[in-house]
Amino acid sequence: MDFRTSVETVPQEQEAPSRGGAKPLLREILETILLTALIFYAVNFTTGRFRIDGDSMEPSMHDGQYVIISKLSYRLGDPDRGDVIVFRYPRGPERDFIKRIIGLPGDTVEVRDGVVLVNGVPLEEDYIASPPAYENTWKVGDGEYFVLGDNRNNSSDSHTWGMLPAGNVIGRAWIKYWPPTDWGLVPHESLAVASP
Repeated sequence: MDFRTSVETVPQEQEAPSRGGAKPLLREILETILLTALIFYAVNFTTGRFRIDGDSMEPSMHDGQYVIISKLSYRLGDPDRGDVIVFRYPRGPERDFIKRIIGLPGDTVEVRDGVVLVNGVPLEEDYIASPPAYENTWKVGDGEYFVLGDNRNNSSDSHTWGMLPAGNVIGRAWIKYWPPTDWGLVPHESLAVASP
């Protein structure tokens, strides 16, 4: 009697080829560099960093503070009264300034008896250092903004050099991040006034 057993043979698992070598390593390095460059570009396209220089925005922001600005905000919508913005100084575009928008295109801005009026409506401004000690009336043209520093009597702004062209706006101030004790959102105000 013949007792033969049939045994199935199972092929041995083949080892995956090793990924060693210069080509795969070089590829991973290039992919990492490309991904880093894309992230860097995306962050710089949508945001920026700005250092407050001077006390023109006291008491809202202080000399030496660092803020992150959103460059994307005004690609998606228009600036509004009360927004704190960073822009290229019209008389020296190599310098960046930070101020608050007070007047929009078509507005009439007047400063009288220490009060700022927009289209005849006085603004309630509990965020300023002190009432302005100057008086005048300005008409904001198309494609322009009227900007003031919160430290009204110690600020180079629209009351001294005129209107800000819309094309000079870089972005909306967003977050105060340095020093860490001042960390928080930049204080924007809602300045509702009558339409021109």
